Amino acid sequence: MIEASSGAEIPNADDAAPLQSSDLHPLAEELVAIAARLRELSEDAQPGSPGMKAASGGTPRSRHRYLWIARQAYALRRKRAAIFGNPELFGEPAWDILLDLYIAHVEGKPVSVSSACIGSAAPATTGLRWLGVLADEGFVVRESDAEDQRRVLVRLTPAGVTAMERFFDAVGAEP
Repeated sequence: MIEASSGAEIPNADDAAPLQSSDLHPLAEELVAIAARLRELSEDAQPGSPGMKAASGGTPRSRHRYLWIARQAYALRRKRAAIFGNPELFGEPAWDILLDLYIAHVEGKPVSVSSACIGSAAPATTGLRWLGVLADEGFVVRESDAEDQRRVLVRLTPAGVTAMERFFDAVGAEP
């Protein structure tokens, strides 16, 4: 026996009984299974792999870049409105809603209809009208809040997420 620095005794290979080939076969099978599982996990973790894309529609790097673009676009729109003094002058409620919902999608946050209307930077009735248009186009969907049945949530559909990410790819800005 050999004593480890922790005080535990480790069997010395010289003291152990020799392994028979019949002992090695089950160990080899187990090692092959472990290696195969590690390979699967490694492939799933690669950017662009189906496992990674299924989570949100892109690689972690692209999702980070898309989120940065969405936040910048939304912040610039608010700054522009503040500087010019009239938020309705450059009104694009549908775009503001899509940006807000994309940011929430990536962050995994629910968005209520009333919050989406506020995010549109337009009067509530205008925000509601644009939510309806976006729903008709298949970019957003409304659904009841499972935790509070009085509240209605809105989120991007897979088609909405794809359209936003195609736009972000087209503009190609890097943080």
